[in-house]
Amino acid sequence: MRSGEWNARDGASETGVGSPRTVLGRYLAVLNAFDPGTARIALAQLTVRTGLPKSTVHPLCAELVGEGLLERDEEGMYALGIRLFELGELVPRHRTLSSVALPIMEDLREATRQRVHLAVLDGIDVVYVGILGAGVIDVASRVGGRFPAHATGVGKAILAYSSAATVKARIEAGLPAVTSRTIATADGLIGELRKIRSVGMALDLGESHLGVACVAAPVFGADRRIRAGLSITGPAASIDPGVLGPAVRTAAFTLTRTLRDAGL
Repeated sequence: MRSGEWNARDGASETGVGSPRTVLGRYLAVLNAFDPGTARIALAQLTVRTGLPKSTVHPLCAELVGEGLLERDEEGMYALGIRLFELGELVPRHRTLSSVALPIMEDLREATRQRVHLAVLDGIDVVYVGILGAGVIDVASRVGGRFPAHATGVGKAILAYSSAATVKARIEAGLPAVTSRTIATADGLIGELRKIRSVGMALDLGESHLGVACVAAPVFGADRRIRAGLSITGPAASIDPGVLGPAVRTAAFTLTRTLRDAGL
């Protein structure tokens, strides 16, 4: 795993303590065993990562392979199946948002020459639904990737306009320090969200990746509720909030207006 990369299993025990009890939970445990740094997993490692016995994992994997949700190669290694990708492409909210946002993100990328992210909140984490530009930075973000909302610019931009219950849930789940600069206290996060609302944009100054910075702004849907976060990310030395802030805020406003006009 690269420095700063976040995995939903981070901090979880691999000893089997708290292993899933329901049938659905066991299937999900197998699928959740995969991460960006582990695309292929042997059966023995799946038993470790899921906390389930081999006698349980083996038939689960066989069923998932039969349904196309897993693939098994000649070496007996498992990988996520193409059927998962096909199903993911059918998710209407993220697909519609991404397609509407794409031309706006392309303009922002062209104007700033930086990496552009579009993310939505899923529970207490952000999930990236659109990324343009590789840039010259090594960051862990990827389409479909997940990161703690409090540790990213897009996440803080969304949290700032989310309900008090959502912010409380993030705080109660813990505020892990992804880097030494991550806001890791409730008072610190609440104060940061108040500041974001006052200026209309959020900053990530090495909080998700040391040496990397971003400027983010909120995107609202037709119902005037927070829908997503849009950001510009790059090496800290190249991110000037005074220059790039207006650009990302304008792009986020344009996307908000487009979603409103489309009734999305």
